[in-house]
Amino acid sequence: MPGTARRDLVAEVRRTLAAGADAERAAAQQRYMKSAMPYHGLTLPDMRAAVRPVLADPAYRIEGRADWEATIRALWDNATHREERYAAIELAAHRHYRAWQDPDTVPLYRHLIVTGAWWDLVDGVAAEQVGGILADHRRRLTPTIRAWAVEDDLWLRRSAIISQLGHKESTDLDLLSDAIDANLEGTAYGSEFFIRKAIGWALRQHARVAPDWVRAFVASRADRLSGLSRREALKHL
Repeated sequence: MPGTARRDLVAEVRRTLAAGADAERAAAQQRYMKSAMPYHGLTLPDMRAAVRPVLADPAYRIEGRADWEATIRALWDNATHREERYAAIELAAHRHYRAWQDPDTVPLYRHLIVTGAWWDLVDGVAAEQVGGILADHRRRLTPTIRAWAVEDDLWLRRSAIISQLGHKESTDLDLLSDAIDANLEGTAYGSEFFIRKAIGWALRQHARVAPDWVRAFVASRADRLSGLSRREALKHL
């Protein structure tokens, strides 16, 4: 059953963000991010500091999963400024709602990824929220990540590649390999900057715990791995 968004929480988040507006910084942020949606002009630390007391206030506690998801969607889908989408991600990740970080929430995160469609909105959701659920529910979620790696959507593919950034020694190497192989040069999205960068990032991160595996992986795909991906992967080796 669809939930009911907490309109009071949404309104208070919006009011709080608007109160910290800085028009000069907002214009610079919008240019830098090439964003069609305007900014209020808050830095990321300032945005988090502003919304933290609101999200922690017992008066705004959300009691049901469906209402929590509906509130995230209301903040996200009806955002007038980009910081409102950042705040929606903060609400999604808030400790009060940790019990709902499970595969049933992944369709929500898919929605954020597909409609966010830019690195500042996608990467945290993919690596932290989706990645955290994958770590805790690997058997159930692995088929979804494999499917994302071949979806006709750049940002789902990027998300599949970087979904294990924080997994260290627990990384599923078959899943990582398959996600990368589906997006090497010559594939549908293999020439896209954000895909090539994601491949290098994922390999560079895993090189922290398995440098020999990364060296071998890069060598075995030398003819299909872009120069950018290779440089990023071997950056600290």
